[in-house]
Amino acid sequence: MNAGDALRAAAARIDRLDAEVLLAHLLDTNRMALLLAQDRDIDDAAFKLLVDRRAAGEPVAYITGKREFWSLDLTVTPDVLIPRPDSETLIEAAVAAFGDVAPQSILDLGTGSGALLLAALDCWPDAFGVGIDRSEAAARVARANALRLAMPAAFMVGDWATALDARFDLVLANPPYVESHANLARDVRDHEPASALFAGDDGLDTYRVLVPALPALIADGGVALVEIGATQANAVTDLAAQAGLAAQLHRDLAGNPRALALRQA
Repeated sequence: MNAGDALRAAAARIDRLDAEVLLAHLLDTNRMALLLAQDRDIDDAAFKLLVDRRAAGEPVAYITGKREFWSLDLTVTPDVLIPRPDSETLIEAAVAAFGDVAPQSILDLGTGSGALLLAALDCWPDAFGVGIDRSEAAARVARANALRLAMPAAFMVGDWATALDARFDLVLANPPYVESHANLARDVRDHEPASALFAGDDGLDTYRVLVPALPALIADGGVALVEIGATQANAVTDLAAQAGLAAQLHRDLAGNPRALALRQA
């Protein structure tokens, strides 16, 4: 079967874009080259296995083992959350916060794949970054990404609320913030790590630990960028005020509340 026929058959079972990404991955090419070579012969059986996995709900990023974030090609595995474009709001907010003065030290709490930290280091290549995650498997993924991208980052395993006795110019965090009863898409709930998703009945359990720890981690003149759920801005802002932090809301491209910039009040 040629590529064109294979894509048409796959599109009857899964999203057409997903099919194109999977076939491009199988052929070790890009989607544009694939679309210009519709008559290319492919391994039908191998492509069907990929389509079967996607049809069963497995995320495309876990099937291909990679995901783009902030124009960086990152390795991802089921040990880490799949980086999403909405999280780029934190990097955009950080760039706006620092302007022409680059941060020298960056901390990423709950680093997962290292996406936020590595995106920040892409913006400020002279900075040094530290990522912390409770999962050794996640830290291994992040280390591999940093090594492949030749970025100056160290990754530690530990409780990100208490693991460091140091202050950083920029602190980044995309903590678990999904309500335990939330009705998530099947590919998220069944495949992405629950420990990186869920944070109690109201989705705020992690913030109750994280936010009070931030004042001891933010350097003078520094800022923390924390991702939030679309309905959590007021609650997390209140937690920040109790910790002596002032909050500024940043919205994603869809206009939804997505991040809070926290500074010493």
